[in-house]
Formats: sequence, C-alpha cells, structure tokens
Amino acid sequence: MSKHRRVWRGGVTLVVAVGVAMGTLTAADLPRKDTTAPAESAARTNASTTTGTADQARLRALLRRLTTVDGGPGALLAMRDRRGSTVLTSGVADVRSHAPVRGDSRFRIGSMTKTFVATVMLQLVGEGRVILDAPVERYLPGVVRGHGNDGRRMTVRQILQHTSGLPDILDHLDPQEIIKNPLAHHDTRDLVKTALAHPPTFKPGTGWSYSSTGYLLAGMIIERVTGRPYGDEIQRRVIDPVGLHATYVPGDASEIPGPHPRGYVRPGEDAPLIDLTALNPSVAGAGGEMISSGADVNRFLNALLRGKLLRPAQLREMMRTRPTGNPDGRAYGLGLESRPLPCGGLYWGHSGDMFGYETVAGATAGGRQATVMVNVDPGGTDAQSADMKAAVRTALCK
Repeated sequence: MSKHRRVWRGGVTLVVAVGVAMGTLTAADLPRKDTTAPAESAARTNASTTTGTADQARLRALLRRLTTVDGGPGALLAMRDRRGSTVLTSGVADVRSHAPVRGDSRFRIGSMTKTFVATVMLQLVGEGRVILDAPVERYLPGVVRGHGNDGRRMTVRQILQHTSGLPDILDHLDPQEIIKNPLAHHDTRDLVKTALAHPPTFKPGTGWSYSSTGYLLAGMIIERVTGRPYGDEIQRRVIDPVGLHATYVPGDASEIPGPHPRGYVRPGEDAPLIDLTALNPSVAGAGGEMISSGADVNRFLNALLRGKLLRPAQLREMMRTRPTGNPDGRAYGLGLESRPLPCGGLYWGHSGDMFGYETVAGATAGGRQATVMVNVDPGGTDAQSADMKAAVRTALCK
C-alpha cells in the first residue's frame, strides 16, 4: 500500500492466534533457508537476452538471497530494454505445493497504483479539466474538513506529491482487523473520514510526508470530474491504450485472476506464514489496490517515460521532484519517484507494499525497465527491501 512496512509489521506481531482461521502454515511448509532450496529459472520473451552472463549471475545471486537469507518464499525479476525481455525467478509460489514462481505471474502492486492514478489526473490537467494548483475544495467541496485539515488550503499538486500534510490512513487502520476479515469491503469516504479524524502532519506545502489519504482523494476527484470511477478511467486511458493484458483495478474482487504466487504475511520473525492471497483490496483503494505483472509494469513505465501517456508539459510536472529526506537520494514527483543509479543518472518508478506482496519498479529515460516482486508482506525484512532495490539498480545499470 505504501512504504509503511514497519507500521504494518509491528501491527501484525500480535495476530499469530488468527492463523488457525486463516490457514497458518507450519514449519514444514516454509521455504528452507539453505542455498539449494529455491528453484531458479530464466524465461526469455524473445530471442535476444537483455543481460550478459556476469549481470545475470549478479541478479540471480540477489534473487537467491531474497528467497534464502531474506526469507521470502518466492521472487521474480522482470527486465526489459529495446533488445528484448528477460524474467528471472527464484523460490516458490506456494509453500505447500512448492510450485515454482512463474515468469508471467500477476501480483498486487500496492502503491505503484499511485503512478497510474497520477497519470490519469495529469491527463485531466492536460485536458483543462483539473488545475494542479487549484484547491482540493474546488473538486471535493466540504470533504476535507476537521481537526485542522482543510481542503481549501491544500492543492491537487500537494495531495499527489505528499506535501499536503494530510494524516496517512495507513497510520490509523488496524492490520489485525484486516487480517481477521480480509474480505470486508472498505468505503473510500469512510477511510478518508477515519484519516481526517486526526490532525495534519504539517501545514500544506511546508514539508513532505507520505500519505495514501491524498490518493484516496485523488481517486474521488477523478470520479467527480469524469463521472466515472477512477478504475474505469485507468482502464480506458492507460490499460487499454498501452495493451496491459495482466493489469486490473479489482475493486471488491478478492481473487487474483490468472497465474499468480500465493501472497503471505509473516506475523513475527519466527512465526508461521499466513496465506492472505484472497483479500478485498478496497482497503487500499486508489492508494494501492491494483494487480499487474512484471512485464506490464515495465511496459507501462516505458510508455509513460516516452511520452505516450502524457503531454510534454504534464510529464514535466510529474517529474518535478522534491527531496524526501531519504539518505538514498529518493525524490518524489507526482506519483513518480526518482533515485540515483550507481552507474550515473536517475531511474524513475515506484515501490509498493500490499498484504502478501512487496514490489519495486524502475525505468530509465534510455529505455530500460525492471520490476521485482517478493510474495511476503508485511513481515519481510529491511534487508529484503534493500536487496529488491539493489536488483532493480543492477538490472538498470547492466
């Protein structure tokens, strides 16, 4: 849903008892952490490979680390450049059957959803239907009110860039309740009200703090302006034109269509895994509910950076970043973040956490893309996140 892995992880350390109801997995079901356990494969989608032998060895080592030392059941890395595509996998998609991770797997992409939402919003800006620096109040009158929160004093740009100061809904949800009732519907307006029952983090425009609440509001603005749900607009404006055949805005649908790894939650460091593949993603809404595949995410980022989805002026606005205070140089634009590459320059993309899956994706202006997924979250380690980012950087610097 966002980069709130410590919050969610801390919240689920008390839910081991619900594992009986959710299908807890015993120690015998868990992937072993020796260096021979994970299955590995490389699937090429055309005759040319995108990586040299040395690069593939480094990438395989990172994927193997994700599914051994870092403790993830399975991992996938999809890479693409102008010469072709390659998918590497390690570990298992299902810890009971030990089925390997498929290269065409679909999975929940969490906060990568924000990049799709921001793309649609900026298309509306280009059409003159939304003004970036207009107050949120213009589009959602009376919605953002209370406890110091005021839609008249924050702009559309600020909710897309996390500079609005809005309290983050993820800080005010109980992950135990979500795990106990994973199929429950969550109304977006109710989620917004829950967040707005708390004071803002700072005065709009005076700081930066990640807030999925802003993207719930962004989805509501898209619906207000177009008369259609934000998911329908993503389908019509992004998914269909780019040809993303494994990408969905699921709404209340709890299943992942097509081939997919099981999604697991680890309630504590040595606790058994909980299978949370079936989940009503309305709890994340426009902040993180989408499903996609590595190939589709790469194709989307390529189309976005090549100007196939936004006019030049709006793409420039999306890529106007501000520092986030992260020591790795992360900077945030409008639903799109940049990070420095060790080989020089930047890559653009987003990361995402959603119950059962952690994802990181990036692309360069030169035409390389990489997306990595591990099928455990929350409960993955900080090392897992670091190794996923390292895999993306290595793939983009090859």
